[in-house]
Amino acid sequence: MTLPRAKHHRRGAGRGRADDRHSGGSDLHGVTRKLRCAVYTRKSSEEGLDMDFNSLDAQRESCEAYIASQKAEGWLLAADRYDDGGFSGGTMERPALKRLLTDVKSSKVDVIVVYKIDRLSRSMLDFLNLVELFESHGVTFVSVTQSFNTKDAMGRMALNILVTFAQFERELIGERIRDKVAASRKRGKWMGGCASPPLRNLFNGTREIGRR
Repeated sequence: MTLPRAKHHRRGAGRGRADDRHSGGSDLHGVTRKLRCAVYTRKSSEEGLDMDFNSLDAQRESCEAYIASQKAEGWLLAADRYDDGGFSGGTMERPALKRLLTDVKSSKVDVIVVYKIDRLSRSMLDFLNLVELFESHGVTFVSVTQSFNTKDAMGRMALNILVTFAQFERELIGERIRDKVAASRKRGKWMGGCASPPLRNLFNGTREIGRR
């Protein structure tokens, strides 16, 4: 008795569905697919950005090395650069970040790689919105210095804790700066801005002129 031949696979069936793919970038048939990796870097201040090798370059170098280590998994470095120099992590108004999000929505990016998660955002609410956006477009988020996996509940909790500390650090720095400015003003020191110097300094200056 001759066994019937197996039915032909329908067109495109051998490529594997999106939910059949392993996290390493291969499908159930063992075919490694290419994952386009975008590196995002950020620095809050503009200090040192004019140097030949600055903080943005150091972040990118670490991220590129990590992507190269995942070459066997199909990771490829995207050609576009997403560098925000002189922009705070507490705001979403960053030109490179906006370009990155546009490319995510256009399905031009598969993996976003950062040096630390606070490079992407220091705001808990903004970060959660970003992660939700990434997940809705099938984009993976990776930090090269912090190990976590957002595919399970424990990993998402660990990520939220890290972001909470990043926001706490940003707010703590702001409080220290405000306290320092307030203390300096009490001493009669001019802290700059559009306001006139303290009257005490003006009076002292007038007295010095009178003595001369």
